[in-house]
Amino acid sequence: MTKIETKGVPRLHGLDAARFLAFCGMVLVNFRIAAAVAPGTDWASVMIDSLEGRAAALFVVLAGIGVTLGKPTPGLMIRRAAFLFVIGVVNMTIFDADILHFYALYFLVAVPFLSSGSRTLWIGAIGVVAASVLVHGVIEYDTGWDWDALIYTDLWTVPGFLRNAIFNGWHPVLPWAAFLLIGMALGRSDLGARCTQHRLILWGLAAALFALVPQFLTQDPDLQALLGTESIPPGPFYIMAGTGTACAIIGLTLKLMPALDRLRVSPVLTAPGKQTLTLYVAHILIGMGTLEELGLLDGSLTAPQITWIGLGFAATTSIFALLWFRLFRRGPLEAIMRKVTG
Repeated sequence: MTKIETKGVPRLHGLDAARFLAFCGMVLVNFRIAAAVAPGTDWASVMIDSLEGRAAALFVVLAGIGVTLGKPTPGLMIRRAAFLFVIGVVNMTIFDADILHFYALYFLVAVPFLSSGSRTLWIGAIGVVAASVLVHGVIEYDTGWDWDALIYTDLWTVPGFLRNAIFNGWHPVLPWAAFLLIGMALGRSDLGARCTQHRLILWGLAAALFALVPQFLTQDPDLQALLGTESIPPGPFYIMAGTGTACAIIGLTLKLMPALDRLRVSPVLTAPGKQTLTLYVAHILIGMGTLEELGLLDGSLTAPQITWIGLGFAATTSIFALLWFRLFRRGPLEAIMRKVTG
């Protein structure tokens, strides 16, 4: 969502494009959640189902890459984490599936790894996933959830908030922090090299496809949940699938960006990708706020309708970003964060 600005590193605009694509996926998923759209088998439902958990994973992997390229100090990481946590908690009062306060916690997990090599980062990511599996064996995952109403019943208590943030919220630290560490490891490779981009595409697709296999090897519902690729609950093969999808998209956007530059259409993707913190908050305050004012968050919309609304909102944000960057270097919230945190 947010990123640490690079120091002396040529900007890889494909990362900005990938970040905007992730934002578009997040808009579709979150609009469906907010509008209480009933599940279906139509094209829109299938598409949004495929994006659920994948768009957010791509965001976090990209954040990890940004951390590596930006070379932040531990102090800067902690200040950025504090800023995002405050914004995220305020955001939660409107939309409790907020991801920003989780981002803050991922940043804190990443602080001890800022100077680590790729191998250590991969080991750290595996350790986070392993810890998540162990905790799932001790604590009942459904604790705190009213799945019928899709409400976390004790979110605003200290035990409930901590449980939600670390274990069974929408994007809990265990295991979602693994995505950030993996992104940091990827950022240590030469992302501008064609061979690296090809490896990201091929190995990413291979990992995403392989992750689908284990869930079909058992008939036990509990094991299927553990071995599945759904984001709720997030098992180890979900992390593999999310990482694989993220790698493939990052590789593709990096590879295609020179062609998009020649066609002069790349700013449509890269401009909004540079201010996704602002746009993320806007899709909740403005996007969902407008839907609420129009009385459209009552479950009356269909999946195709919410999809076109979401795509329309994403297109509008792209136009806004193009106009904004004619006047300013950074997005509104990005500028405020830089001013406040240094």
